[in-house]
Amino acid sequence: MTKEIIINHTSHETRVAVMEGGLLTELHHEREKVMRVVDNIYKGKVLNVLPGMESAFVDIGEERAAFLHIDDILPENEILGDSPRENGEKKEIGQLIQEGQDVLVQVSKGPIGTKGARITNHVSIPGRNLVYLPTTQTLGVSRQISMERERERLKEIVDRLRPENSGFIIRTVAEGHTEEDLHSDINYLVSIWNDILEKFRSLPAPSLLHSDLNVVFRTIRDIFSSDVRKLVVDDKTQFQKIRQFVRSYLPRYSSVLENYTKPEPLFDHYGIENEIDRALGNKVWLRSGGHLVIDQTEALTSVDVNTGRFVGKESHENTIFRTNIEAAEEIVYQLQLRNIGGIIIIDFIDMESQQHRQMVYQTLKDHLRTDKARSKILQISEMGLVEMTRKRDRENLNRYLCDPCPYCDGTGQIKSASTVSYEAFREIRRSCRQNTKGSITLFLHSDVHRYIQQEEQEAVESLEEEMGRTITFKVSDDLHHEQFELYEY
Repeated sequence: MTKEIIINHTSHETRVAVMEGGLLTELHHEREKVMRVVDNIYKGKVLNVLPGMESAFVDIGEERAAFLHIDDILPENEILGDSPRENGEKKEIGQLIQEGQDVLVQVSKGPIGTKGARITNHVSIPGRNLVYLPTTQTLGVSRQISMERERERLKEIVDRLRPENSGFIIRTVAEGHTEEDLHSDINYLVSIWNDILEKFRSLPAPSLLHSDLNVVFRTIRDIFSSDVRKLVVDDKTQFQKIRQFVRSYLPRYSSVLENYTKPEPLFDHYGIENEIDRALGNKVWLRSGGHLVIDQTEALTSVDVNTGRFVGKESHENTIFRTNIEAAEEIVYQLQLRNIGGIIIIDFIDMESQQHRQMVYQTLKDHLRTDKARSKILQISEMGLVEMTRKRDRENLNRYLCDPCPYCDGTGQIKSASTVSYEAFREIRRSCRQNTKGSITLFLHSDVHRYIQQEEQEAVESLEEEMGRTITFKVSDDLHHEQFELYEY
């Protein structure tokens, strides 16, 4: 399927959209003040080691300390290539790393919510055709290269050319490339690694040793291939930089570049803004009239499938089956677009037919094969639930573009006006004794004040009689909906 890369660039933000067959499939943001740290390589300093958690926290110079698990730790001499790999028993974390030690680490997962970045000693450096793995001896080939003869040809070339005690992953775009192309990539990647090692030995900790390309050139490196029909950018300066880069390194693709100059905003022209708005909502309508409800929490993401307006023209079971099939396709699309990861629970509409359940499961599984992120999926349970996990390496779209609601703090609900008013009445009883003189002034939100005026005048009069004091209400929209302040005069 042909792809289009749409780039909206301003001085403060760059947005890159990837469209396949006219459908938005990937969206990447990069803001000047919030730079991406995933794949950056640092010289860090170990702050503390936690044997009970088999992990350590490392200062890499970012706002929050980074998290390093024992499974991601290599002895320093193995990272720096000063001795052969050791193949002994698993060691305790205290034997591998100590507080105050300088370590060479790469960010494998960016900060998410209140958590710092996840880091590893297992470094990977991506190039155009290859990914260099200097701390392992792995030699892998992309699953997207299907012809066995081509897979073996590429493996033989890379295996012969690679440095001793190092590994490579052969990327999809390497298919059909010559030995000269691959050799050039290997030399380039090895020179980057040698430069990183030199900086590690000379710079203090914490220091940034290597950063990946920005979102525009990273996209060109990772996605640009013969199936890209068009690359459109709406900024002239950025267009010239891209054209120069492509002419130098990928001259065969120069003809697909386009500088967008129409007055209508680029993302509006391609309908991308509407898709972004759709991806930020928790309800997603299906073509048939059914819908998904997507709720993201700290622990997991739940997806609920509903028939909605869809009643079908066949049996009830077939209506449910068709809705679930359509939902399975849409769910994978939404997971990719929103970059949802971690634990995901999908609640399909209950199906009586085992054959229908299996077909819905297979549809979900087939569509996940096109997803770049690794996932694991279990069979549909008797209750119609699917449990799955999806690899997450950066903030999902919702968390990147949105903040928690200041009213509900992200819970999705607040106390009703009636509940707040009754709490205020109880506080008046608690604070004021019967038959004391003076008046009471209650400051509260306008919504609560409106409710009291319309629904609780009798309750206020009864309370004034009970307390023997006059109650005056004052509106203050500076207060939270659930807050109120009580003053006695």
